[in-house]
Amino acid sequence: MSNELANPAPLGLMGFGMTTVLLNLHNAGFYTLGPMILGMGVFYGGLAQIIAGIIEFKKNNTFGATAFTSYGLFWLTFVFLKILPNSDLWGAPSETIALGFYLVMWGIFTSFMFLGTLNKNRALQVVFLSLAILFFLLAIGDFTGIALITQIAGFEGIFCGSSAIYLAMAEVLNETYGKTIFPIGSRN
Repeated sequence: MSNELANPAPLGLMGFGMTTVLLNLHNAGFYTLGPMILGMGVFYGGLAQIIAGIIEFKKNNTFGATAFTSYGLFWLTFVFLKILPNSDLWGAPSETIALGFYLVMWGIFTSFMFLGTLNKNRALQVVFLSLAILFFLLAIGDFTGIALITQIAGFEGIFCGSSAIYLAMAEVLNETYGKTIFPIGSRN
């Protein structure tokens, strides 16, 4: 029996990418926040990324383990923050200022993670740079209450999520065919 593990990154990237696109279609104004986005946030954005992160721990990949586990937990906390204020547990509406600070913290974390991509492929750099920008744009939207900023963030988030989907599929197809089907700007 082989002790070698498969690459968990495509699973984590797809969980992140698809959930990010769907949430940001909402932010861009295409539809309201609802159970579809929240369900994706818990199961594909949340649990799938946590599973990918745990496998990255097993593969001794500190960057992948930290990124996937952290962003999986981001999705779980995000859903919790969206659902809890609407429950009768505390009865208080969500505070956009508090959510703004939450997003700033994730933007700072992502900025540091982006620095960790500088010796990795270009596609991964695009994912992390666009994600840092997304977090800061969403925070500004929450702090100012200007809907246009959140809408702009939504379109930027669609790009960010799509870039993660591209990288995930590039990793799957390039590995499957043993050659570059979708280039990722590999660092040599």
